Amino acid sequence: MMRFQHIEYLWYLLAVVLLTGVYILFVFSRRKKISQLGDQHLVLKLMPGFSEQRGWIRFGLVATALFAGILGLANLQAGSKSETIERKGIDVIIALDVSKSMWAKDASPNRLEKSKQLVSKLIDKLGNDRIGLILFAGKAYVSVPLTTDFSALKMNLATASPDMVPSQGTVISEALSMARQSFNTKETKYKSIVLISDGEDHDEEAMNEVEKAVEEGVMINTIGIGSPEGSQIIDEETGQPKTDEDGKEIISKLNEEELSAIATKGQGIYQRLNNTEAVADAIAKQINNAEQRNFGDTIFTDYNSYFQYFLGVSLFLILLEFFIPEFKKVATV
Repeated sequence: MMRFQHIEYLWYLLAVVLLTGVYILFVFSRRKKISQLGDQHLVLKLMPGFSEQRGWIRFGLVATALFAGILGLANLQAGSKSETIERKGIDVIIALDVSKSMWAKDASPNRLEKSKQLVSKLIDKLGNDRIGLILFAGKAYVSVPLTTDFSALKMNLATASPDMVPSQGTVISEALSMARQSFNTKETKYKSIVLISDGEDHDEEAMNEVEKAVEEGVMINTIGIGSPEGSQIIDEETGQPKTDEDGKEIISKLNEEELSAIATKGQGIYQRLNNTEAVADAIAKQINNAEQRNFGDTIFTDYNSYFQYFLGVSLFLILLEFFIPEFKKVATV
């Protein structure tokens, strides 16, 4: 089994893409300036030491060195020893609301980002469970099926946004239905749903789905994000408050009544998300108190690291770039 120990460093690979784009713009800008001086071939003859090809080679070495260095920091590892251990837990589906109302800033930095922080903490506290992720707004879809690969789960979580679900709204019933279908339908226990939402849009079908879930042995815990007083919704793209068809500013309010009712009927607990650590502890405790089953998973207990090879390549390429002159030598008569 291969993995990156510090998968969060892979985001820095975007810097390589950005750097490449900047360099391409620089090359085209330089070509344009040369063409403004006169005929390009004639101007280049007056610059015999100039070599655009050398510039590309030097840049390629630097970009590749940066790429290898980032992979080194992420530390590629391969499992060298595995054993089957007794792993007790339950299946947990986290249903996260990503509707545009989650951009409201009555939670810092906004409802969605604070919810992501909570989910990340909750994943860490449910280390023995299998966890899946469902994102929903006007539609619901499975972002990550039930898994113990929490690194991949967190990467998908980090990219969650309203843009991933074009149809807007808050269809809690569809999210609950999809969560139910993600479990083993033959079992009537060892299952839990964690619903995170502002519950803004009243969903009449939600309670019917809760009833079906309870019959199938699913415990439902809910987490409310936002404030009952409400907050304006700032569009992340424009930075402006969202308005309705009449031009009035939209105020999004937390619907605690519905979320609390879902948790009560779902034999779970309701928490309002103020302190992420405290809420994660409360939900994890509720889930861990449920009856658990033995997964008997194969776990890699020892890994070989290969970061030194990537860092070695990076250092070699940087040294190689250093010894390549920027201008080519011109023969003198």
